[in-house]
Amino acid sequence: MTFSKLEKNLIDVIKEEQVKLGYRSETIRLYYPILSLNRLLGTDCEVKQMTDILNSFCDHVEPKLGRIEISDREERFCFTISAQGAEYVHKHMDDKEFIVDLVNTISKHGVTMDEVLQQFYKYSDEVHIEKVSHGEFDYLVYFENGKPDDFRYCITDEGCHIIYHRFTVDDYNDFYQRRER
Repeated sequence: MTFSKLEKNLIDVIKEEQVKLGYRSETIRLYYPILSLNRLLGTDCEVKQMTDILNSFCDHVEPKLGRIEISDREERFCFTISAQGAEYVHKHMDDKEFIVDLVNTISKHGVTMDEVLQQFYKYSDEVHIEKVSHGEFDYLVYFENGKPDDFRYCITDEGCHIIYHRFTVDDYNDFYQRRER
């Protein structure tokens, strides 16, 4: 088992939050279902085992992100990340990262879907764009080689603005398979 995927995911989520809302030196709470944690950690644990693993994870990332507190309610875990963790992410974020460009583009009034998709092509020639017709969102977009990230972006044009949600590969696949049932 390795902690690298979970650590990267936490940092990516904090980056996205800071780009959207702005940086503040504050405590951040992030919530993960046990299924997502098992996928990120490559485990198949119940709540008690996961709690033990996450306590080790917290020890592992403490030099970077400060002390993270873990709590759970049934099969949902809360990561309470200190202001030290928020500051670490802020100091190590490059304003030329994909997520920065994507959020800044989508936040503009009157942005077009072509302008949003161009942000993906700015970072890679290997972009998967799939028009979907199931009504949940309009496009599935991702980097085929997983660089600069391997999230699945579900993008919707709501007429007056464009929104997106992003999922890990496994969480997206689970979401889509549940829809098909």
